[in-house]
Amino acid sequence: MEKLSLLKQIKEDFLMPFEEDPAIRSKIELLFNYPGVWAIVHYRIAHKLYNTKWFKVLGRLLSGISQFLTCVDIHPGAVIGRRFFIDHAMGVVIGETAVIGDNVMMYHQVTLGGVSLERNVKRHPTIGNNVVLGTGAKVLGNIRIGDNCKVGANSVVVKDVADNHTAVGIPAVIKARINVNEAHVIDYQI
Repeated sequence: MEKLSLLKQIKEDFLMPFEEDPAIRSKIELLFNYPGVWAIVHYRIAHKLYNTKWFKVLGRLLSGISQFLTCVDIHPGAVIGRRFFIDHAMGVVIGETAVIGDNVMMYHQVTLGGVSLERNVKRHPTIGNNVVLGTGAKVLGNIRIGDNCKVGANSVVVKDVADNHTAVGIPAVIKARINVNEAHVIDYQI
């Protein structure tokens, strides 16, 4: 993941929805009607604070306020790449040790959760680049979802998913993907 300034990251996050969501008509509409955008802005600031020696507690505080305002719970310790978008945004949970690549889009009720109570270990998933996480998807534990993957709606993923594959079902079954160029298109004919 390339390092960008905080403002450049926020700008990229703000502009991504215009490319991914045909329902967005203007920047004003995006600002006032998409709590996921605000959750990401809050996360970017909280993450910066959380990773600064004397301001860790402020990062946690901002994260809590953001959760109250947006119904999105992103731990400030999570690492999120460029151009991240949460569409519909309600009920999303991203755990402390989660790592998310670039160009990732997720829908409401997605959880990137842990399955262990151990401290100081990686407990949450790593999500590759160009990934779509469908509504209600649960990705649990220290597993990896590869690049150009899709996770279907309400799927529960508890094992690694190789690059260019789709995971669907409970527990998720891994299926090969046909068209890598359509990573952000959900195909319900899987």
